[in-house]
Amino acid sequence: MASLAKYIRLALGAWVLALMITASVPSIGQQVNPNASAVKEQQLLQELNRIQGRVSIPDQRSSVLEQPAGREWREFRNVTLRWVGGVAILGMLVALVAFYLIRGMVRLQSGRSGRTIVRFGAFERFVHWMTATCFIILAISGLNITFGRPLLLPLIGHEAFSEWSQWAKYAHNYLSFPFTIGVMLIFLMWLGGNIPNKVDVEWIKRGGGIVGHDHPPAYRFNAGQKAVYWIVVIGGAAIAITGYELMFPFYLSGIEGMQMAAVIHAIVAVLFVAVMLAHIYIGTIGMQGAFEAMGSGVVDVNWAKEHHSLWLEEETRTAANDARSKPAATAAE
Repeated sequence: MASLAKYIRLALGAWVLALMITASVPSIGQQVNPNASAVKEQQLLQELNRIQGRVSIPDQRSSVLEQPAGREWREFRNVTLRWVGGVAILGMLVALVAFYLIRGMVRLQSGRSGRTIVRFGAFERFVHWMTATCFIILAISGLNITFGRPLLLPLIGHEAFSEWSQWAKYAHNYLSFPFTIGVMLIFLMWLGGNIPNKVDVEWIKRGGGIVGHDHPPAYRFNAGQKAVYWIVVIGGAAIAITGYELMFPFYLSGIEGMQMAAVIHAIVAVLFVAVMLAHIYIGTIGMQGAFEAMGSGVVDVNWAKEHHSLWLEEETRTAANDARSKPAATAAE
């Protein structure tokens, strides 16, 4: 009996030892416990491909704390976007300064006639300036997100930069709504005059009057203005759609979709700013008499003749037909 009990004890000991060894060696398919405090981030990313917690709200997509694509997005935001934005915006500014120094202002060759013609009505100018004002504030507040920390923060300090960034965020969010409305109204108001035609091809071939001193004919909107129109409409729509997806997270997509929306929003925005710099240049110091079109709404007849001769002919013909259609005044007896 003693020997039997001895063998039983040895068997139990060997069994317990085997269990201990098996428990101490992790199996190939063992998963890492994401709740373990000693687990490292890199190990989690390798084993689970993402860091995901638990949330109490119904939308479980918000529980993702970190995932591999997030590092790619961070690299884009902190490095790639700054290069793209810097090259596009600074490159455009350098090009415009160089062009102004070489070409100078496009002046009226025939001088002012003293007679004016209505170019844009009051409602058109209101929509233009509302959209333009919102765009400028959106551009400044948006560029602050990308360039504010490396450029502005060292100059004004943390407290002032924090206060400025908070108000810039409010302005960026709320002014997006009138900007979107303005883009929609611009699309509807000027769609008929911005359909490309054969005249635009000839205008481009002749440099549009910007290169050299030629004045190719154009209707109400020339090829350059049509290009700006479609950039505003298409670019503004892309910025608005992606911006609202970011303003209202997890309604349309998960984190991956929002990261893609952020990339599209940022790239389109910085290119939009670069194009608008050229538009502002032409409308102010780049061309004599151009600002008056959106300033007072009327332009000199000679300006219209040099830059939009076909449109001037249409307006003159319409005015003559209206004058003929009015009944002649009858003298009082």
